[in-house]
Amino acid sequence: METEIIQVRTGSREGLFDITSQCADFAAGASGGGDGLLHVFVPHATAGLALIELGSSSDRDLLAVLADLLPADDRWRHAHGSRGHGRSHVLPAFVPPYATVPVTGGRLALGTWQSIALVDLNVDNHVRQVRLSFLG
Repeated sequence: METEIIQVRTGSREGLFDITSQCADFAAGASGGGDGLLHVFVPHATAGLALIELGSSSDRDLLAVLADLLPADDRWRHAHGSRGHGRSHVLPAFVPPYATVPVTGGRLALGTWQSIALVDLNVDNHVRQVRLSFLG
């Protein structure tokens, strides 16, 4: 199994951050043009990964749904950091911190409109690590 850690700069805003190209580059190199599985993992308690269409407002829709489901208010028992920080610790129960994508012929076997996105509501952590692993 080959593995690599990439850094994703999320800044101080909530958002979805497209990591598809980094995943594709890693899979192409690690697979040597062959077949296997790309596993993507975020080793953080406050972030997740989504396979979603980006750039068509689906990303904004997901953030709106998460804001309704997990409001940034004072209801959270886990209450340090920015207001509503506790919701970020609940996020991975709804948006898991992992995804597995088939690789065929060295290319990600994503659907036409699918992208791999880091989902981050935690404005207190400005840089995230993402572990990419390829199993041939």
